Amino acid sequence: MSSLPRRAKVKVQTVVSKDEFSSLSELSSASEDDKEDSAWEPQKKVPRSRKLPVSKESKPKRAPRVKKNTLRTKDGSEGVAVKEELNSSVPIADVDMEDRKNKLETVQTLKTAKMKRKNSAQSPSARRTKKLKADEETNKASSLESGSNSTETPSTSATWEGGCKKEESEDDFTCSQSPLKKVKTEMCPQGQPVRFPANANNIKEEVEMNWDIVQVLSERTDIELWVCANIIRLFNDDNTIPFIIRYRKELINNLDADSLREVQQTLEELRAVAKKAYNTIQKIKKEGKMSECLLKALLNCKTFEELEHVSAPYKTGSKGTKAQRAKQLGLEGAARTLLENPGDLNLLSYIRPNVKGLSALQDIETGVQHILADMIAKDKDTLDFIRKLCQNRYICIQSSLAKVSSKKVNEKDVDKFLLYQNFSCNIRNIQHHQILAINRGENLKILTVKVNISDGVKNEFCRWCIQNRWRPRGFARPELMKILYNSLDDSFKRLIYPLLCREFRAKLTSDAEKESVMMFGRNLRQLLLTSPVPGRTLMGVDPGYKHGCKLAIISPTSQILHTDVVYLHCGQGFREAEKIKRLLLNFNCSTVVIGNGTACRETEAYFADLIMKNYFAPLDIVYCIVSEAGASVYSVSPEANKEMPGLDPNLRSAVSIARRVQDPLAELVKIEPKHIGVGMYQHDVSQTLLKATLDSVVEECVSFVGVDINICSEVLLRHIAGLNANRAKNIIEWREKNGPFINREQLKKVKGLGPKSFQQCAGFIRVNQDYIRTFCSRQQTESAGEMQGVAVASSAGVEVTNEKQGKKKSKTAVNAVLKPNPLDQTCIHPESYDIAMRNCHIVSMCE
Repeated sequence: MSSLPRRAKVKVQTVVSKDEFSSLSELSSASEDDKEDSAWEPQKKVPRSRKLPVSKESKPKRAPRVKKNTLRTKDGSEGVAVKEELNSSVPIADVDMEDRKNKLETVQTLKTAKMKRKNSAQSPSARRTKKLKADEETNKASSLESGSNSTETPSTSATWEGGCKKEESEDDFTCSQSPLKKVKTEMCPQGQPVRFPANANNIKEEVEMNWDIVQVLSERTDIELWVCANIIRLFNDDNTIPFIIRYRKELINNLDADSLREVQQTLEELRAVAKKAYNTIQKIKKEGKMSECLLKALLNCKTFEELEHVSAPYKTGSKGTKAQRAKQLGLEGAARTLLENPGDLNLLSYIRPNVKGLSALQDIETGVQHILADMIAKDKDTLDFIRKLCQNRYICIQSSLAKVSSKKVNEKDVDKFLLYQNFSCNIRNIQHHQILAINRGENLKILTVKVNISDGVKNEFCRWCIQNRWRPRGFARPELMKILYNSLDDSFKRLIYPLLCREFRAKLTSDAEKESVMMFGRNLRQLLLTSPVPGRTLMGVDPGYKHGCKLAIISPTSQILHTDVVYLHCGQGFREAEKIKRLLLNFNCSTVVIGNGTACRETEAYFADLIMKNYFAPLDIVYCIVSEAGASVYSVSPEANKEMPGLDPNLRSAVSIARRVQDPLAELVKIEPKHIGVGMYQHDVSQTLLKATLDSVVEECVSFVGVDINICSEVLLRHIAGLNANRAKNIIEWREKNGPFINREQLKKVKGLGPKSFQQCAGFIRVNQDYIRTFCSRQQTESAGEMQGVAVASSAGVEVTNEKQGKKKSKTAVNAVLKPNPLDQTCIHPESYDIAMRNCHIVSMCE
């Protein structure tokens, strides 16, 4: 029996190298194997399994001792038991996993003993298949028993994709560190990342390109691959940004909302490029002009500029390019011969006296020059070289005053662009607002803009083309080299230079627009999240000269108590002061809110003078100034007409000014974000991008603050993540018909609110427990016949009865007891209620 461990080692080495680890044998080293042997410790003694009879044929022969790749088995095992156990996964020799090993050993011994005869008659490939299936079953069983101690690697990181497979294979034969510990800490600071299947990063798109969308998205946004893969998967499942930020933050590595919004915009742009490439491919195929090289080039495009550049020669038009007209004359062969075999080229043979464009030698040389220039401008290597060359050279953008008549352009507009009438700056140092200002001046035909590339770039480019990329393969006569030089010069001036200018201008404009939109979003978020002033009666003042100052007094619950107009700046200031004092005393109002519009400073001085003289005694009056941007727009909107019917629009603006201090978020969401005026050049950027970003910021702010479902307005409710105008309207109608919501689960009864919408919005909707208790106690005193759909069953629950039910709903339980849940007034999502209640129970037991 002393030689049994040696036989086990030899057998293990043979099986591993032959079956499972053949692909990893080159990667393993002797030092690593010795280290594993030195770190190995014998297992504790466990009850021996029943010995099985061993045939002489299956008994392995004695072999010399092998030092590397060795594993030891229990001392009481027989040869057959050793062989059968090797066909299954060998448990890791760890003290913490001893119990799991004992359970798996018994199961595997019974399985392998039953399959012994079948394995002896099967081929090596079949045995490998059987063994892999047994390993897979064992791994599944071990993962169920071990729970959180499982050594399965997280597939959320693309950099671990190859390593994960190796670790899973080596897991049963080594005692190395768990792969989870090898993940960088900054990738999952809040804990272990959520595990996905092994092909987590293989995301299928509607349009397949030659580039991986996860890889390109990671390169453009500088975010880890596994995070980009998770973000794409979350967006594909129709998850909103507020929901992802709050309840799926472990999947996105705790990114903020702005970064996630940038990733979403980049993802949409990549998908738009892929869709346009697909449409271009279908169009060219329909025309019968598609080739394998062109298809590959189109599928390699990652930007609209590249796609436009590749597909430009194949666009249908009434007039072709100079190169296309030269090719129609049959000069393409001469151009290729000049590059491949210039010694055999005879341009005189192409002369056709009666054909326009071929009647003279000079016309033929010009045609060949146009074809070569087009080939140079469409070559990928050439364009990559000139782009890389421009990155290291000084390239500036210049603007100057355009030569236009004074009748077409207003002189005031010209003065606005005085700084840019003789402006020059490096494209790497220019600011975003300067780009937007130059573009606006150019659109108004006040400025002329150009990108200046130095002559040194052109000289180095031509030198590289002659010596490397476009060098003829044989001796070329001087007249042919002259054609080649002219082609390079013509290609750079006529084709490449304008292409570079368009690319630079497009890149600068795109970056400036994105920064403008992001700045608008940041300012809007800061304004929406301004601290409110609750619990006060406020007087809103909309200043004015001729038409007077509009006043509106609102209650602590935003109800309109009184509206009036006073004329403070028309010589009647002393008489109006008594009126204002009487209003403040009658409604016990001690705070005045002044809009920052016309006559703001004069109105501020008026109230400051009265307060300094202690005119409003015994009230201690204070005042503040608030932005009234968008108040006039809101006062004539349908929402304002619905909310304040019959009220003069001028007085509505005073009400809006007061409410902006009392609850800024609830009031500002009623106004279209671009009318608030907290951004720059908002009319010059993409309106689609601006609207999408601002709506997302409003949704984010409203969702993070949360709304009380029983008192919020429809306008505020429609900005909750997962809801829209129609769903918000249905929630308000259900509330008016059935009474207040008792808990979040009742949202599922609202028409149009499915499981996905409920998942997205539930965490941002609050149910005030004090309001519910007051409502329940009030309903208890009323008779059961006066109830409409809601009846109080006890102090702990509310019974809901459905009076009108269809045939399909009649089968369900009619008398369902709905109990208020204290967690409904928190930001805890209903999907985590069980965990929260379990933790609360544990804490209460510890106390």
